[in-house]
Amino acid sequence: MGEAILGIIGGSGLYDVEGLADRESVALETPFGQPSDAYLTGRLGDVRVVFLARHGAGHRLMPSEVNYRANIHGFRQLGARHLLSFSAVGSLREDIRPGDMVLPDQFFDRTKGRQASFFGEGLVAHVTFGDPVCQALCGTMAEVLAGLGVRYHRGGTYVCMEGPVFSTRAESSFYRSLGASVVGMTNLPEAKLAREAEMCYATLALATDYDCWHASEAEVSVDAVLEVFRQNVAVAKRAILGLAARFPPAGTCACQRALDGAIISDPRRAPPETRARLALLAERFFRG
Repeated sequence: MGEAILGIIGGSGLYDVEGLADRESVALETPFGQPSDAYLTGRLGDVRVVFLARHGAGHRLMPSEVNYRANIHGFRQLGARHLLSFSAVGSLREDIRPGDMVLPDQFFDRTKGRQASFFGEGLVAHVTFGDPVCQALCGTMAEVLAGLGVRYHRGGTYVCMEGPVFSTRAESSFYRSLGASVVGMTNLPEAKLAREAEMCYATLALATDYDCWHASEAEVSVDAVLEVFRQNVAVAKRAILGLAARFPPAGTCACQRALDGAIISDPRRAPPETRARLALLAERFFRG
């Protein structure tokens, strides 16, 4: 399968990867439109890295405006099959304090009408998604965080809400009643698309606040979110370096064969334009 390439999605406050050698900006067009911005490529030691700022330079895109399909497809065009996504989140648990890091292993969808599948228009696929993150990648990331000596939590549910407004108190309390751990606005479409694109995917969520459920804390604000995130950016950058030093992850997973048995349509009957659009992701199913 060639060189293992590490893909990184930067969230609010993380717009670059420091220390990259042979830096290059790569602008792409994809069959699903234009990604959020140009990709930054380079090397951390012996590892080739591809980075994308989810919201674009200058944070131009709201969560509902991000072209998630183009972003994920662009990583595949550049050869990345492992994807670590950073996300600023609100904590829904007392023990997840602002400043802590979380490696969620489940998602709960509260978005409305986002494009979260590459398939359709003549070719239908149903990938398994009971375990939506790559345990091999997540496990390696947990080792990195433990080595850095930072407070982190492995496992838990990430509620993906629509935004861009923050939660009401009723919503925040409802999410807590579900036993969820954190709430954010971006990572579930990415996780779904990464699975369809047969990529290993994990989220590193940075808790910036207690959402609005915590009686003793001030209501969440952009200033408060960004201040905590700025404090954590240095840790996030160290985490990237640590992951690169342990890359590719140890262990096995089925992420990169996720389409096996998932396509229910006869690929030979798919319209030519659908076949062309899905050529990179599903080419092996079109042979013969």
